Amino acid sequence: MNSVVEAIPGTPLPHGILGASCTTITDITGDRIHELNGVEWMALGCCPVQDWPDPCTLDPDESPGAPPQKTFCRPTVEHAAPITVYAGAECSALGWSYEEARQHAEATLALGEQQALEAAFWRDKLATEAIDLTPEAGPVSIAQGVAALEGCLAESYGGVGTLHVPAGAAALLGCCNILSKDPETGSLGTLAGNCAVIGAGYSSLNTGPGNVPAEPGTAWLYITGPLMIRRGPADTVPTQPGPSVNYRTNDRRVLVERTFVVGTTCTICAVAVTTCP
Repeated sequence: MNSVVEAIPGTPLPHGILGASCTTITDITGDRIHELNGVEWMALGCCPVQDWPDPCTLDPDESPGAPPQKTFCRPTVEHAAPITVYAGAECSALGWSYEEARQHAEATLALGEQQALEAAFWRDKLATEAIDLTPEAGPVSIAQGVAALEGCLAESYGGVGTLHVPAGAAALLGCCNILSKDPETGSLGTLAGNCAVIGAGYSSLNTGPGNVPAEPGTAWLYITGPLMIRRGPADTVPTQPGPSVNYRTNDRRVLVERTFVVGTTCTICAVAVTTCP
């Protein structure tokens, strides 16, 4: 008979959406808990800042016409919806105590919540709202793809943004030194200064705008503005041993869930890249 030992522990990928040092995470508790129902804000940085020409440099021989006018931009209202991820543990009540089931569900959530959050954010935000930059000729090299994405973001935002990369395509970013690791912060960044999130959840979907699956030998990359994540507490259901047991089947069930609100700003751009040489 086999001996029962501790489960093999795991560690979420270090550059995922919850591990990347360029992602701002705020734990929401107390009187701010309503923020986990979703938030909205006035967009900052999406309106252009323009230069005003020196009137002394204008050609006096040209007809002055109408005097130049300064333009104004009306900020848009952006929003972020809640994303709830969960882990459930089920086993015979005779073989598992409530505490054992709760601990197992909590450990499962801790290991897998990043992947689940990435998949939901990719499906419901990135692949739903992105502008497709893929040329008519089809997917480009990964270096060309990153260049196109960074150009798109720079035109619409101009600040430091976030590159979203499926884990299955991450190794290709090292071929042309597209990403480098900051020795102080440990974050991954491009030459332009944008940071990168490499997600297992991104890789599990790998869909383009409209959530259309990628063609074989290709992958989708996205770029956004910075990420602001609100993270709620982990809730265990039920909170007591008794209600966890279904006495008709004698099975015990314990659920642990957590709600996140992931916000980003301005334009989301996407491009298809080749993953085969």
